[in-house]
Amino acid sequence: MKILVLVSNVPDTTTKVKFVDGNKSFDTTGVQWIINPWDELALTRALELKESSNGVIEKVSVISVGAKSVEPTLRKALAIGADDAIRVDVDAQDAYSVAGNIAEAIRDENFDLILAGIESSDYNNSAVGGMLSEFLGLPSISSVTSIEMAEDGFSVKREIEGGTELLAIAKPFVAIVQKGIAINPRIPSMRGIMMARKKPLAIKEATAIEAMTEFDHFELPEAKGKVKLIDAENAKELIRLLHEEAKVI
Repeated sequence: MKILVLVSNVPDTTTKVKFVDGNKSFDTTGVQWIINPWDELALTRALELKESSNGVIEKVSVISVGAKSVEPTLRKALAIGADDAIRVDVDAQDAYSVAGNIAEAIRDENFDLILAGIESSDYNNSAVGGMLSEFLGLPSISSVTSIEMAEDGFSVKREIEGGTELLAIAKPFVAIVQKGIAINPRIPSMRGIMMARKKPLAIKEATAIEAMTEFDHFELPEAKGKVKLIDAENAKELIRLLHEEAKVI
């Protein structure tokens, strides 16, 4: 049995966002790139499943779409414990082209379980996992918070409005995971970092899949106004400000 984890290369969440070229491009100067947090949790769960499977799960692979600059992020995933990595050699354009390129790169790999983070922390599209399942013709389950091996496949818990749903599903399928799939992401050990240098990282050519969207320009949100402190006894002034300035009443 084989597991694949989708890995997105994203800016560190503390990055100060800046744009260049007339606000048409993200300024990558000095940016530290990391594994998308939801993908990191997905990878952690995949490794836990492998370790508890008594050899049933043979390997955990990771894949990302991007130029050579994403390889340090893939190497980090290998250092955490993934067995091998795949990079599709094309700049990511949008969710559709990313999902399509991943599908073509793995179509003959016969993965039993594909794990995708519910969204990336940069664009927050929440679309790649679902699109990938369509490209591959596989069932998908979203909002997954728990996944366990079962006799004929997997047992999956997902969040629904007002509660939790428990599902049994045969392999292969795509699980779109969110917070709760793992408690804490794994941190690479020194031994893991050394071993990652020798683990295979395959480069696959891109497929001519046209992006469905394009970015015209970016805008930063308006700066927040200064905090106004109102005396606790001055309810009349608070109501006036909420009505005239905040416009919430």
